[in-house]
Amino acid sequence: MNPSQSTNNSIISNETTTKIPEGHSVTQRLQSELVQLMMSAPPGLSAFPINDDDLTKWSGIITGPDSTPYEGLKFKIFLQFPNNYPYAPPKVTFTSPMWHPNVDMSGNICLDILKDQWSAVYNVQTILLSLQSLLEEPNNSSPLNAVAAELWDKDMDEYKKKLIARYEEIDDN
Repeated sequence: MNPSQSTNNSIISNETTTKIPEGHSVTQRLQSELVQLMMSAPPGLSAFPINDDDLTKWSGIITGPDSTPYEGLKFKIFLQFPNNYPYAPPKVTFTSPMWHPNVDMSGNICLDILKDQWSAVYNVQTILLSLQSLLEEPNNSSPLNAVAAELWDKDMDEYKKKLIARYEEIDDN
């Protein structure tokens, strides 16, 4: 018996004797991403599992980029990873009230990489950076909040007033 046959047989016997928990690879991938974030989180971004027993539900904080209406403001997000992650994108929503052209009043986000432009090479850090970038440069050609999109283009002072009126400080300790 050559080594490749032995390996194949042991895999078969492992599958029949040891049931691999559903979502096993998802858990491994998310554990790896968590370590990566803990070791080198980009400034103003963080995300962690809500519960140690379920790595598919995360809470994150995005700090608004400098020189934008969001500068210094912090927003909470929720990430729900599907069983086929990273081959399908997580569902990401703002849980903090948000005023933005690409975010509706329920916190749903219109961002191409969370929809049809998703790729398995993306990770939590990619998502966080993309959301932070979206705060700096909204896609006003595809708004979920048409009023915000119009104000962003035509009246930034009024836009900022609406943003501050909806903003709620969060406790990120």
